[in-house]
Amino acid sequence: MNKEERLSAMIDTYQNLVFSICYKVTADYFAAEDLTQEAFLAAYKGLDGFEGTNEKAWLCRIATNKSIDYLRSAGRKAVPTEDAFFEQQSETRGSPEEICLEEEVRERLLKYCSKLKPPYDEIAKAVYYDEMKAEEIARKRNENIKTVQTQIYRARDMLRKLYGKEKSA
Repeated sequence: MNKEERLSAMIDTYQNLVFSICYKVTADYFAAEDLTQEAFLAAYKGLDGFEGTNEKAWLCRIATNKSIDYLRSAGRKAVPTEDAFFEQQSETRGSPEEICLEEEVRERLLKYCSKLKPPYDEIAKAVYYDEMKAEEIARKRNENIKTVQTQIYRARDMLRKLYGKEKSA
């Protein structure tokens, strides 16, 4: 199995787990999306040097480190340490699989999507809740792909603002 195939298999297997770790550390849905991509990029770069057998634990460590680095670089005041994060998770949640994309997170996301004005409400729901790609949405809506990509970008910005209001409240 070459490097790209191995990465693809890891993404298919662990994408939700890595996302849930990033989300739990940052409490920011969109930052968690970005950090998930960064974690897999870092894993790809480090695949040649990885000689361990537990790639799941390795990916979890990368995701945690990326998330903590994000919090530190953002100048946040309350930065959890890695140990504190995992102690808290084991006390309240159990294994990382159990915290994987909880229904509460999805329902909150759906609620925020429905607060957007048309067509951004439908676009946001399709992308972030139904996990559709821009090409699929464009075909379904019979619209130009560039139009849909612009709507996704704007919907994401609107959702980010709504999540920001929640955090500051």
